[in-house]
Formats: sequence, C-alpha cells, structure tokens
Amino acid sequence: MSVGLIKINATSKETNTFPIKKCSDKTATITLNIGYAMIEKIKNLFKKEHDPLSSDEKLQLIEKSSKLVGPGVFYSTLIVIASFLPVFLLTGMEGKLFSPLAWTKSFILIVDAFLAITLTPVLISFLLKGKLRPENKNPINKKLESVYTPILVFCLKWRKTVLGINVVALLIGLVMFTRLGSEFMPPLDEGSVLFMPVTLPDVSNSEVKRILQVQDKLIKSIPEVDHVLGKAGRANTATDNSPISMIETIILLKPQSEWREGKTKNDIITEINNKLQIPGVTNGFTQPIINRINMLSTGIRTDVGIKVYGESLDTINALSQKIKKALEGTSGVKDLYAEPITGGRYIDIEPKRELLGRYGLSIDDINAVVEAAIGGMKLTTTIEGRQRFSVNARYAQEYRNSIDALKKLQVQTMQYGPIPLETIAEVKISDGPPMINSENAMLRGSVLFNVRDRDLGSTVKEAQKKLNSMMSKMPKGYYIEWSGQWENQLRANKTLSMILPIVVIIIFLILYFTYHSMKESLITMITVPFALIGGVFMVYFYGINLSVAVAVGFIALFGMAIETAMLMTIYLNESMNKMVEKYGNSKEVITEEILRQYIIDGSAKRLRPKLMTVSVSLFGLIPILWATGTGADVMLPITVPLIGGTITSTIYVLLVTPIVFEMVKLHELKTKGKIELIDVKE
Repeated sequence: MSVGLIKINATSKETNTFPIKKCSDKTATITLNIGYAMIEKIKNLFKKEHDPLSSDEKLQLIEKSSKLVGPGVFYSTLIVIASFLPVFLLTGMEGKLFSPLAWTKSFILIVDAFLAITLTPVLISFLLKGKLRPENKNPINKKLESVYTPILVFCLKWRKTVLGINVVALLIGLVMFTRLGSEFMPPLDEGSVLFMPVTLPDVSNSEVKRILQVQDKLIKSIPEVDHVLGKAGRANTATDNSPISMIETIILLKPQSEWREGKTKNDIITEINNKLQIPGVTNGFTQPIINRINMLSTGIRTDVGIKVYGESLDTINALSQKIKKALEGTSGVKDLYAEPITGGRYIDIEPKRELLGRYGLSIDDINAVVEAAIGGMKLTTTIEGRQRFSVNARYAQEYRNSIDALKKLQVQTMQYGPIPLETIAEVKISDGPPMINSENAMLRGSVLFNVRDRDLGSTVKEAQKKLNSMMSKMPKGYYIEWSGQWENQLRANKTLSMILPIVVIIIFLILYFTYHSMKESLITMITVPFALIGGVFMVYFYGINLSVAVAVGFIALFGMAIETAMLMTIYLNESMNKMVEKYGNSKEVITEEILRQYIIDGSAKRLRPKLMTVSVSLFGLIPILWATGTGADVMLPITVPLIGGTITSTIYVLLVTPIVFEMVKLHELKTKGKIELIDVKE
C-alpha cells in the first residue's frame, strides 16, 4: 500500500491536509469520518460559546438573586452577632480570654456580609458568561437530590413518627445534660508542674533549705522530669506574700514522646506525691500560670478555697481545723490544707526601762545591737562593673543560734563597759500568728484544696453538703465564703443566665422583622433546642465538663443553627410564592399533594447552597479535634459542641423543618382557606 495526502474541506475557508493509507473505500471512509469528528471536537473545545443572556437580562437576574439572598444574609449576620452578646459581657478572666474571639468573629461577619451584598454581585456580573447549566443538570446536585429527596418524602409521609423520634432524642439530650460535670475553665496543660509544699509555721531557714534540697533530688529522679527549680521564702516585693514555710518548685517535664509508655501527667503527679511524703509537710500541686492568676484574682493559690472570717485568730483557726476535718475523705478533694494562723514562734526582747537610765542607755541603743547582731546591718554598697552589692555585718551563727546566746549579747555602755543583753532586757520565746491576713476589714483564715479526678462543680456541692450543719452552728460574727475557681464559675454562670434570655428575645425580634410573622419566627427558633442535642451528645461522649469554654461553643452554635434554618425557611417561602403564582391561593386549588411537592422542590432544589454553608463551618472545625499542644485544651471544649450541634441542626433543618413547615401551611389552609405568604425581600 502506498501513502497519499487527502484534503478535507472542514470549513468554507480552511482546508486540512493529513496523510492516509491507500486502501479499500470502506476503510478510507471510516478514517475520514474519525478524523473529521476529532477536528470538530477540538474546534468546539476552543470555540467561544455564545452568551445566551444579554447584559440587561444578566443584570436583572443578578438583581433578583441578590434581593432574594441579601436580606437573609443581613439578618443572619445580625443574629450571629447578637448570639455573641453574652461573650461580650463576660468579666474577669473569662472575659479577657474569650472577648477577643467574639470581637474577631463579629468583625469578620460584618465584613463578610458587606462583601456578599456589594462585591459578590459585581464579580458575578463579570464571571457569569457562557451557557448556563440548570440545577438539575449539575452532577453534584443530581447526586445529592437522588439521595435526599427519597428520605425527605419518607419523613413527610411519616411526619408524626419523625417528630416523635426528635422529641425522644431531645429528652435523652436533656438527661445527658444533667449528668455533665461542671468547672470554671478546662484544665489548660501548661507543660510544667508547680509543686507547692507547705511546712509548719515555726520551721527554720536551715530546715527549709534541707527539705528543698531533698525534694529537688527526689523529683529529679523521675524519668519524665527534665529540670527542677525550687524557691523558699519570698521575694522582696509587696506582691509576694509567701511565708518562709511555703516552698515553690517549678518542674519542667520532658516532651511527651520521651515519657514511659502509658504515663500521663496525673500519673507523674501521683508518683511525685508518693515519693515526697515528708512528716510536717503538706504537698500541693498546680501550674505556674494558673496559680498566679488565682492568687491575683481571688487570693487563693489552689482550685478552691474556703475563707473563714471573724474577729479572733484562735477562733478562726479552730473553725478552719473543723472544716478541714469535715472535708477529709471527700471524693475529688486533694491537697487539703488549713492555713495556720497561729503557732508562729517569736523572740520577744522587752527592755527593762528602770535599768536603762542606770546604765545611761536608750531604746535605740538596744535596737541597734539587736539589728546588727541578729538581722544584720548594711554598711556600704560595692560596685563591680554594672552590678551593685550591699555589704552587711552580722554576728556569727554561734552567737545567735539560741536564746542563751542572745541573752549574752554584749551591749556597750559609757561607764560600765560591755554588759549582757539580759541585764537590761528580758529575752524570751512567745507564740503568735505566723502571718495575719485581713479582707473586708476582718481577719481571715483559709482552708485550701485542689480538685483532681472529678469535676469542680460536683466536688464543691458535696463539700457544701458536708458543711451545711456546721455553718448553722458557727459563732456570731463568723462566716465563710467559697473562693478560687468556684467563685469565678459562679460569677460567669450568673452573667450567662442573666444575658441569655435577653439574647433569645433579641434574636426572636430579628426573626420577626425578617419574616413579619410570629409562626415563621417560631419555626426557625425551634431549630435551636434540636441543634443542642448533637452538642450535648458529643460533649458527653468526649467526657468534657461544662465550662465557660463549652458555653462559648454552644453560643456560637446557637447563631449557626438559626442561620441555617433561616436559609431553609427563605427557600421554602420562595417555593410557596411560585406555587401561588401558578395555582392561586385558596384551599380549593391547593391540595396536600401540590403543597408537598413544592415543599420538596423548595428543600431539594436548594440543597447544595445549604450543605455548602454547613460544610464550610464543619470542615474548618474538624482539624481542631486532633490539635495538640498548649491551648488545645481550651479550643477542644469550644469545638466539640459546635461540630455535634452543626451535624444535628443540619439534619433537623433538612428533614424536620419541612415537616413543621408543611403542618403549619396545612393548618393555615384549613383555618383561613389560604396560606400566608412571606416575602423576606420586603
């Protein structure tokens, strides 16, 4: 066979030439047809399609769509911002922590709504070109509708059963909610441990130093511990009220990958506590940052503190010991400790005034000797480069380590030379308070404890039950206050309980201004309790306690659920308007079958934008479930109710909202003879 060239006139102006083999007429015809088809396909691929819409028609379509969606976007933005009102009004530590989140969310929504109403239509006018594909031709829509429509038809057919299932799920969620524990804030893992043992009030500096060294050595022997830094006493500042009897040891842990298999942070704390059982020392564990926050905000260095107020230190101390004894053995109560406000040991030096004049001395002379011998006297300051050091003079240890030694301290006189201190002063040991705390112009004692292996709320409530009988028998003028994180929790709960009903009313009013109908507003608001079902379920199965962080998550879920329900309600009302345009508005022409068909159309034909709205939020939150590191402990309680509630609210909006909508419209047909039309564009 030979090879030649065949010219094909593909168009009136072009001639295409390509080689073919000379063979039979049938083979040549097939080859020509295939070649011509390929050329046409390539040309159609690059050919600019004719725009089916004129510029005016395109603008009218964009304007109509914007009027349909724009008010819904505006009002839904207002609803989400209004739902964050409780977060804005939080005070204290919780307000400082979560108010930036609320402000950020609100500003993003405002800008987003502005761009959706202004910029998006302009971009659509430029990008909306070529052949427009109807919704039913979109393969994604077709697939989604093929799955969703039969389910919706089934739910509409068995609407009472579906509603009953939802009510049962709601009741189960309420039962689960009552079984959830409570706390102020989720425990934030700072990556380190603050060990705060407390010794007896009369402990000496040398003994504290010895205890500190022993503790540091034992702690360092644990494989998971990287560094240990201990401090005894207090800094020379007005803000540090730590007595010499309180030790602060910061324990830095190695990365978790280097821990022994199966070990947790609580296991490490338990191991440290078991190793450091020293007589006369009460152990306590917390974290550096939260400890400082607690001490600055409440004056309590543990999770919970019971402040005992009164007029007598002895009586306050006795009441504190009774409270401590009553709380012993309470589940969840750890590191129980009553701050000693008596039992301090002091050296009293009382001058014998009748003898001072005989030796020609004054009170200042005795004070100078005591200061120089016992406390040390600053002589001068030495400068070494950029550093300054004070030079102090003090008697050696053997001259001041006992009462007898202090009595023999020499006091210089003008006429009689040096004389012993005991000649002109009485030196003795007396009892007194190690530290005097006052608050609200009253003396104060404290009983402190941490909460581990149990939620804060139930632990405190059990402790309060144990102390109820004791509180009724307290002396007149004496009372107690619960402080620490429990105080913060009560304050946050009070704020939320006051603001949430107001927020619900505000959101309902926004919905009413949107629909101009009480029924439509109620249909949308009903979504909220069912949205909370999924949030409660996920919080329960994740083992998360109720806290301010969980409340913030439910508040955010509140706005998102209503936003999704608004979108469904808008599309359902749009479908009702189309039905009335075609059939009229009376019970004679609108049957239950026609009404149901248009409800199905309004639900299914706009399925993709509803799922897109939900999916953007859902897929943005899911990665937080696997987040690790510092801060993840706070973000998880916010995210878990959001994810669970978003899933259940979406299911409710897609399946139950059309049922409720149909029942309302059928009731309107029976009672009024027509359905009430709602136009959100008005």
